[in-house]
Amino acid sequence: MMLQFSLHSALPPGHHPTMLLPLPCPSNSTTTSFRFFSCLHHSAENAAAAKNSPDHRVVRTHNSKSTSLLLGHLSPQTLEPSPIPSPDHLDIPPQDKIELLETSLSAKRTPQFPGSIYAGSPSDADGGASPRPPLRTLFRDGTDGGGDVGDEEMIMCAVEIRRKVTAEILKEAMRKGKFGITYINNLVERVPAFIDYVMIEAAAMKRLPEFMESSFNVRAKAVVQDSNFVPLIRWLKHNSLSYPQIGKLICMSRGNLESIRRFAEWLKSINVKGRFVGVALMKAGDNILQRGMDELDEMVQYLVDNGVRREWMGYVVSRSPQLLSYSMEEVKSRVAFYLDMGLNEKDFGTMVFDYPKALGYFAMEEMNQKVHYLKEFGLNIEEVGKLLAFKPQLMSCSIDDRWKPLVKYLYYLGISRDGMRRMLVIKPVIFCLDLEEVIAPKVRFFRDIGIRDDAMGKMLVKFPPLLTYSLYKKIRPVVIFLMTKAGVTEKNIGKVIALGPELLGCSIVHKLQISLKYFLSLGIRVRQLGEMIADFPMLLRYNVDILRPKYRYLRRTMVRPLEDLIEFPRFFSYSLEGRIIPRHVVLVENRINMKLRNMLAGTDEEFEQRVKDAVERRRNFESRVSSENLSNFFTADQQLERTAVGHTQTEITYPNSQDIQPLGCSDSVDSSSIDEHRSSSLLHRHEDTFVPIGYSPDVHDTD
Repeated sequence: MMLQFSLHSALPPGHHPTMLLPLPCPSNSTTTSFRFFSCLHHSAENAAAAKNSPDHRVVRTHNSKSTSLLLGHLSPQTLEPSPIPSPDHLDIPPQDKIELLETSLSAKRTPQFPGSIYAGSPSDADGGASPRPPLRTLFRDGTDGGGDVGDEEMIMCAVEIRRKVTAEILKEAMRKGKFGITYINNLVERVPAFIDYVMIEAAAMKRLPEFMESSFNVRAKAVVQDSNFVPLIRWLKHNSLSYPQIGKLICMSRGNLESIRRFAEWLKSINVKGRFVGVALMKAGDNILQRGMDELDEMVQYLVDNGVRREWMGYVVSRSPQLLSYSMEEVKSRVAFYLDMGLNEKDFGTMVFDYPKALGYFAMEEMNQKVHYLKEFGLNIEEVGKLLAFKPQLMSCSIDDRWKPLVKYLYYLGISRDGMRRMLVIKPVIFCLDLEEVIAPKVRFFRDIGIRDDAMGKMLVKFPPLLTYSLYKKIRPVVIFLMTKAGVTEKNIGKVIALGPELLGCSIVHKLQISLKYFLSLGIRVRQLGEMIADFPMLLRYNVDILRPKYRYLRRTMVRPLEDLIEFPRFFSYSLEGRIIPRHVVLVENRINMKLRNMLAGTDEEFEQRVKDAVERRRNFESRVSSENLSNFFTADQQLERTAVGHTQTEITYPNSQDIQPLGCSDSVDSSSIDEHRSSSLLHRHEDTFVPIGYSPDVHDTD
């Protein structure tokens, strides 16, 4: 038998009649009848009719959904109870289980709308009084409940939900600390280890009597507050640490956040400043926060005793914080590695300050391999030590990736092992350069301007710093200057660079232009200057203050023309006091003259031999000229005498023969004076062999 609850009396006119609710009715319900009215649209007339009804009527002011819940609540008292499954055997879909977990473990209530019924959780303040099934039913196996989600998976879901709750608690604490929303989200995402630590500590606090009745949220907030999480973040941020660094440090601390502050204060005590505090904290090793300050102080004192100044320690630790992760025995072995190569304390301290990674960054095995490879160039252990003290950056170069390809490349350029050794000793930074990006483009450029392959290796060995210059900022501009301003032709530019690669290291503005203007001011044309540079490329490298007194002596004292200087531009390479003046005095004393090339080139022994040969040639020349002049003079004199005698005998008659005397030699011109005059005139014609008689070095050029 079915009992129908009529809602017609409560429904408004025109309402659909399908609102009748059929409900099962027990067999003994004939004695008692109930009539429920839905009073969603209750009116005064319906209320009066209800009061006059002979039957017992229950008037409720609920909507349809609450009415059905009320009927379900009253059914065990009035109607035959329908079979309801036990809470322990509820068949809940997996998605619903996850939603129930989130509802039970979430930190916030689900937003409700007016008139709805809230299903609370045991963690709520009201004790969780709700008709929802118990939480323990969610962790049963899928065999009895028919679900597909096992206990292990549900537990993992519960842990993830707890993590989210803990992260929200951290965000709330940071919001109270006046941090920005973006900064809060970025930082919390980088502290998963600390979130787990807070979650575990909050669960362990359940055993304490004062927190036994507290919720998880209360316990988690207590853990965050006791750890000084927010003040520490503010302090680290004030010390120029970014949020990724702060997040990693918090995870490294393993919950002991006070160790971060203590270690940062120690870094400041050894002069680590600014952002390098964070760099040192990040790269000092995962166990650095667990080390004692006494052990770190001992390490610093040991380095100070071996030449590293205390005021340098901040710089050393900032650039090589890995040094702090080593034990005291490891530090001693690394210091002994360099001291055994002959470095004294001063050299060792300077090397560590110049490149701190040479001490604490590389493995000992790798360092030993690099030392053995450098010894293959013919260097002994002391020379390798001096090389590393001068350029410790060599320790950062890889043998297979950097050194071996470079050695092979230099070998194909014609550079021998001795040449490589010279390059390594003079400019060790060459072995730190990238072959493909730095060295090879410069070699191709030198080939393009006409330098032959056989001269390439000699040029690089002669001037190794050439490979360290910038191609586009240094080398190319100098080459363009020489070709456009200094008169060097395209044919000679390769020769100029090959013979004088040092020119590429000169400043155009402060050196080359000044020298160029000086030579042009002497009257040398641009074309002639280009030929001079091709003959002597180092001409433009000399200081004008050094060139000026040499040129003045050449023109005023030596009385040499400008063409001699153009012919021999190497004149400026010799010392004025040490070679030019002494050799010129010797020439003047011996009344000889030479070209500038023969005068200045060669050793003193070669110069003395040249002077002797020139004096001998002068004497031979003078004697030969004198004899020839005398013989010619005597022949002409005899002819003159015969002619004079003939005229006298034929045309002149003297009255007394005894008074007549023929014209003799006593009346002729003095032959010695004539010879001297002719010899003097010949000396003027042979300037390359003699100097004029009476020549004095005090004569000045009137030009």
